[in-house]
Amino acid sequence: MSVVPADSVETPEPAWRQRAVERSTRAAKLRAEQRVQRFLDAAQELIADKGTTDFTVQEIVERSRQSLRSFYQHFDGKHELLLALFEDALSQSATEIREKAAAGSDPLERLKIAVELLYESSKPRPGRQSPLFTDFAIQLLVSHPDQVATAHLPLLALFTELVEEAVDAGVATSPKARRTASLIMQTAMFTAQAPAAPVGAHPSPITVEEVWAFCLGGITGVAAASVPEHAAAPPAKNAGATKRTAAAKTSPLAKKAAPVKKAPPAQQATPPAKSTTRKATSRRQA
Repeated sequence: MSVVPADSVETPEPAWRQRAVERSTRAAKLRAEQRVQRFLDAAQELIADKGTTDFTVQEIVERSRQSLRSFYQHFDGKHELLLALFEDALSQSATEIREKAAAGSDPLERLKIAVELLYESSKPRPGRQSPLFTDFAIQLLVSHPDQVATAHLPLLALFTELVEEAVDAGVATSPKARRTASLIMQTAMFTAQAPAAPVGAHPSPITVEEVWAFCLGGITGVAAASVPEHAAAPPAKNAGATKRTAAAKTSPLAKKAAPVKKAPPAQQATPPAKSTTRKATSRRQA
């Protein structure tokens, strides 16, 4: 009598083993995160001390009191470390803007707060050095534009949400909310960093109010309510025409020319006809 062997059944891994492996993995992950943070903190300290991103990996290692081997276990090089700092700074900025914009009473108000905060945070300030943005970010924009785009994703996601909220509420129009959000972000950031625009002989910086009015007009077709009162007067062309008309009525030439009125052609032809009749009658009497 033959016995057919049953299919082999895999014995499940004991629960204690799974817990041990997970605990070990969590511990290793925590240690790795701590080492990475120490490298980041060391780089931040060097940037603050030197006022530039011009330092070496060895300086980072010595400042962090870790090994060079450990550094290259987590970073491919100095560029990747600075990129991590840049991404972290933009992510924190997005979080702060989101929290403050939430205080707005309606979608347009929340978007306005976000634009103003992004503009102010992008402005260069005298005496405050930000080499991570003024030096590294500019180089990164030229050499690795794709990395710059990736670093800005948290901000782009926030502004896309704000634009979509305004569109859903019926107070804005945008066929592509993400592209509109990108345009708004670039307008705020690059305008804040740009030098003052020349107006006559004096430089005139573009204000955050002008930036918001421009963005608001782009998504609603309506200018911001902060337009000066005199701007609501009739257009200069119409006003000029009115002034010219009034001046023409009161000018000396107009006064002299006013009494002169040309009679219709029929009235001018009548007097000669009467004169001819009188001459013919006087001849007959003679």
